[in-house]
Amino acid sequence: MKLLNFAVIKLTVCLILGIILSYYFEISLYIALSLSALCSTFLLLFLILAKKQFKETVWFGLTAYATLISIGILTTSAHNQQNFKNHYSYFISSNNKALSTITFRVREVLKPGTYHDKYVVDILEIDSNKVKGKSLLNIEKDSLISPLHVDDLLVSRTPFKDLKPPLNPHQFDYKNYLAKQYIYHQIFEKNSSLLKVESNTKTLLGLADKIRQHINTKLKSYHFKPDQLAIINALLLGQRQDISKTVYTHYTNAGAIHILAVSGLHIGIILLILSYLLKPLEHFKHGKIIKTILLVGLLWSFAIIAGLSASVTRAVTMFSIITIAANLKRPTNLYNTLAISMFVILLFKPLFLFDVGFQLSYLAVFSIVTIDPHLYKLWQPKNKILDIYWHTLTVTIAAQIGIAPLSLYYFHQFPSLFFVSNLVIIPLLGVVLGLGIIIIILGIINILPQFLADLYGSIISVMNAFIGWISHQETFLFKDISFSILNLLMSYLLIISIYQFSTKRNPQTLTFFLISVLIIQTALIFNKANPSSDEFIVFHKSRFSLLGHKTDHKICVAHNFENETATTNNIIKNYVVENHLETIEEDSIRNIYQINNKYLFIVDHLGIYNIKSIKPEYVLLRESPKLNLNRLIDSLKPKYIIADGSNYKSYINQWETICKERKLPFHQTNKQGAFIIKY
Repeated sequence: MKLLNFAVIKLTVCLILGIILSYYFEISLYIALSLSALCSTFLLLFLILAKKQFKETVWFGLTAYATLISIGILTTSAHNQQNFKNHYSYFISSNNKALSTITFRVREVLKPGTYHDKYVVDILEIDSNKVKGKSLLNIEKDSLISPLHVDDLLVSRTPFKDLKPPLNPHQFDYKNYLAKQYIYHQIFEKNSSLLKVESNTKTLLGLADKIRQHINTKLKSYHFKPDQLAIINALLLGQRQDISKTVYTHYTNAGAIHILAVSGLHIGIILLILSYLLKPLEHFKHGKIIKTILLVGLLWSFAIIAGLSASVTRAVTMFSIITIAANLKRPTNLYNTLAISMFVILLFKPLFLFDVGFQLSYLAVFSIVTIDPHLYKLWQPKNKILDIYWHTLTVTIAAQIGIAPLSLYYFHQFPSLFFVSNLVIIPLLGVVLGLGIIIIILGIINILPQFLADLYGSIISVMNAFIGWISHQETFLFKDISFSILNLLMSYLLIISIYQFSTKRNPQTLTFFLISVLIIQTALIFNKANPSSDEFIVFHKSRFSLLGHKTDHKICVAHNFENETATTNNIIKNYVVENHLETIEEDSIRNIYQINNKYLFIVDHLGIYNIKSIKPEYVLLRESPKLNLNRLIDSLKPKYIIADGSNYKSYINQWETICKERKLPFHQTNKQGAFIIKY
């Protein structure tokens, strides 16, 4: 089937192209509006001409695609509140120490950090100016004070702080992640400094949060264990904040993390349950229409309660379209349904396109729709139980084929026992979800028998224990796999060529397959023969020193860690994986490093720098040496001064002041990140 023969798929591709252009080239709202108006005008003119000539011209088609691209650009610009003059960033001082009186409303409760409870807040006022925009709120943890809830209205006098980029190469970029949610600043506060204000304004998200709170209050009275309650919240309420790091890691390593994210699998099962319960309505006049309205309404009510995440929004949108088409007896094509749901979602949430969960869920469904029918035909057992497990296996393999390259690119690991965990959990998930809905309903109306609650808790515990056992089979978990964007593209090229050849064997598909194999081999040989440039890195590591010297396909690491090695350190592991390095060597920290034709001299806590044989280009200060920096500069005449994370902040501030006075470049890794010397 040639997918691009479907008009809606072409239009969705054009919309995606517009979103990508707007995101990476930061096209202004004025240009986006002008471009959309111009394209729409031409489209209308060509439409009038086409009607008069009773045929569509090539120009009409091209203009339609250009219009969709411009709409993608416009919707991306329009959703970025920074493009409007009432965004809070235009009302705050460039001086981060300046205090502002801020009024904000809690929008979303995030997973707490080590020292702070975290929230996304809507900024409403700054110094009596009405504003809009979202920010990250960090509140110091206090066990004596209850956490905030969605829709809580608060006033504080505090400065906004910039979000920090990653301090080391190839670390997770939390700043960029938040920017895709239109969050550009953060606030740090104590509970004692927040003034809670009474407000009659209630939002849809606030109502959903109150429903979740009410459900959890009722369930807690039935003595569910913390891990059990956390899984119930994830499976049925779409909230994963309370899942412990251990349990989350187990599900990740077992290849079953998708079970904890409310997605197409969960929505499909819930839709089947609701359809069965509402089936009697079909016997009444207009019963099918009423049933359709109720199904769609219930699905979206569930989506709101689950927090409208990218995965649940995608799944509910797609199943809403399927439900409407099925109950109105309209033929549906699953590719069209996928494209329409994506089109609708991206119109309202354009940056969902860059959400990893959104990408994985669409690829998984697309792969299931495309590949599963062919795998299932390989064997069709007559036994119903065998058939269920065989189909579960083919669906799981089809989904994994689609998402494996993207998972390797983002997470650099492959759980080879994914089919075991899925074969056990997925067939039982319908029972877990169905029983969970009954548990919640009975719990809310206070008629839930304790034995039933205990039984459900035991089922959750057994499921967690099984997943934990799978995750501990580390022999079958492949970690730290180097996988670049080129590997990603080559993998999908190979998958497409194999699929084409296996479904339609002819000279053309064989040629395509052989060419794809040749391209992949060429790319791999090129990567092997042309490694990235050599470099010396002063990494940032709080309270320690960490140096790396990369040459060809290896890195020599020097550090002063107490209970950690270079191979287990995440900073080094991330660097090694992303740079496709094969060897890690460890060494002690030396005083002098020769980097090509230049020298780096290290001054440690002893403060000794009497050298006459060389003139270092770089001087690295570590372990807070007590020295006269002016005298050192006069003696060594370096061109750069570097201070790593092992130094006291007070010392770093003094050194920075001296270097500014002497107009000498000063690099502090705790603010500017790792210092990299390429050669």
